[in-house]
Amino acid sequence: MARRGDTIELAVLGLLREGPMHGYELRKRLNLMLGWGRLLSYGSLYPALKKMLRGNLIEEVVPSGPVSRRQRIVYQLTELGASEFTRLMSEVGPAAWEDDNFDIRFRFFSSTDMEIRLRVLEGRRSRLQERLDRVQRELSMTQKEVDRYAAELQRHGVESVEREVRWLSELINAERDAAPRRDDTDDRSGLPPRPA
Repeated sequence: MARRGDTIELAVLGLLREGPMHGYELRKRLNLMLGWGRLLSYGSLYPALKKMLRGNLIEEVVPSGPVSRRQRIVYQLTELGASEFTRLMSEVGPAAWEDDNFDIRFRFFSSTDMEIRLRVLEGRRSRLQERLDRVQRELSMTQKEVDRYAAELQRHGVESVEREVRWLSELINAERDAAPRRDDTDDRSGLPPRPA
């Protein structure tokens, strides 16, 4: 299971890969990524930033221009931070498809190799299918024992997971359809054959 700090680190590295930002902007963008149910406090963000500064993954930049009373510090990615982001995004395993970590990784899928994307999507779908099977078994066993509202909550959970499994299957199929086929490529270049 990925620690929350690791998830925040991956998200910060990914955002700073897109460009330098100050803490307020980072927090705002992280909260958009994490969703309304998991707001990130400054008490979680700034210790993560300090750890990343000590690890030389990011650096502070004081903006040029007029000096104000409270100068905002801007953070930017270092070369080591860019390498760490690439390494983290290439990891495939159970931590990659956990609820929090999957959402963050998915946000940065455009900078990930297709094979890695497929493995993460398939792992996530498999994990959710296991969860769905378990919840459906529990639902059928407990439906007679619980009140109407508890049963509705369980049914809602099943429908949510079923919807995500369908969505993941659609994404996986789209990835596979977009993958170049070996028999459709010119053997020397790896590119599709030119039309005659």
